[in-house]
Amino acid sequence: MNTFRTHPLPIVLFAFVAAWMPATVLASAPEPTASAALEGKRATDKVRLRVWGFEVYDASLYTVTGFNAEQFADHRFGLELSYLRSFKGNDIAQRSIDEMRGVTELTSVQAEGWLKTMIGIFPDVQRGDRITGVHVPGSGARFYLNDRLLGDIADEAFSRSFFGIWLSPKTSQPRMRETLIGQSGGASRAP
Repeated sequence: MNTFRTHPLPIVLFAFVAAWMPATVLASAPEPTASAALEGKRATDKVRLRVWGFEVYDASLYTVTGFNAEQFADHRFGLELSYLRSFKGNDIAQRSIDEMRGVTELTSVQAEGWLKTMIGIFPDVQRGDRITGVHVPGSGARFYLNDRLLGDIADEAFSRSFFGIWLSPKTSQPRMRETLIGQSGGASRAP
């Protein structure tokens, strides 16, 4: 009589490897809501963006104690934009690429690919709509509309560049950055 026996080594090896792999590799699917993705984070007060006298959006940064703005890409955090007027999703995506170019060098291939991906994710927004972006270190960015998952971009370079729009020292809105990181407790300190 033949008896099939399983060898315990593959099971033990899998458990050992799984225990040592980074959490981002083993991460489950994105949280279905921004609330779930930001659990345990606290929000800054809203900071309003005005351009040429027009009110565009209110921004809030969601972080935990110990957030270091100079190393923002090492932290899981969220940035919520509450829109004060209507915009087309394509325009939001294009403006994002323009702003990203101001904080980091992008190749034309990156810019075209990221623009196409954002156009596929970012919806048209109306006054009162909220888009929340969540930076997941080692993974990329997740986006939510009014707390509902829109999609994710599994690209660390994209996520660093995108959130750099608000958090990089090279941002086009340095006052907004200082207010957001100052309220989060992540203000940079001179040595």
